[in-house]
Amino acid sequence: MRWIFVVMAMLVSTGAAWAAPGIPAFTVVDDGNGGQQVSVTLQVLGIMTLLTFLPAIIMMMTSFTRVVIVLSILRQAIGLQQTPSSQIIIGLSLFLTFFIMTPVFMEVNTTAIQPYIAEEISPVQALERAKIPFQVFMLQHTRLNDLDLFARLAGYENLNSPEDAPFLVLVPAFVTSELKTAFQIGFLIFIPFLVIDMVVASILMTMGMMMLSPLIISLPFKIMLFVLVDGWVLIIGSLARSFGLGP
Repeated sequence: MRWIFVVMAMLVSTGAAWAAPGIPAFTVVDDGNGGQQVSVTLQVLGIMTLLTFLPAIIMMMTSFTRVVIVLSILRQAIGLQQTPSSQIIIGLSLFLTFFIMTPVFMEVNTTAIQPYIAEEISPVQALERAKIPFQVFMLQHTRLNDLDLFARLAGYENLNSPEDAPFLVLVPAFVTSELKTAFQIGFLIFIPFLVIDMVVASILMTMGMMMLSPLIISLPFKIMLFVLVDGWVLIIGSLARSFGLGP
């Protein structure tokens, strides 16, 4: 019974501390300009909530989708099922995404994050400013047909320009365009390796070696071809240039 009274006393004292007027835990006050400012606690809570969407933002609003699909198709075209491993492909895709998206991230940091840290703008204004660089990037790599499709599905048939499209329309249109572009690049990657498979299969059939799998013979030749042409540099350079980097 003594421990029960001690716990009850601690709970009562804690509740009294939270109810004290000197500790503004969850408050919303007028800023004098017709708007409202929330307490730091609510701001931190909002930021932590947004961080849960960070993986989705990286995958759906950056170059990550195109890069990871192209690298996965490349592994499949060579015929290597587990090399490089999925962890290496995802890690390489993440670092390439950060490299490609550096201009966008720097603009977000300059126009939104730093003014917010300096308390020059509100969290809502920082969020609105951070959306602009991503919107410009996604519009540059979104097909008008895909944008028009999602605009009609969402009921935005009367958009004056693509810049007026809300994020509700722009993000799925951008992802659809990225999927199409990634598969187009993957098709071009598959062609030379497919030619090697066909040549090896024809030679084996001519020699009467019907029971020997052509993949076993063609795999070393595909790896050798990929190494001789410096395939990793070509693939990574092509992916970077497809987003407007480099000459």
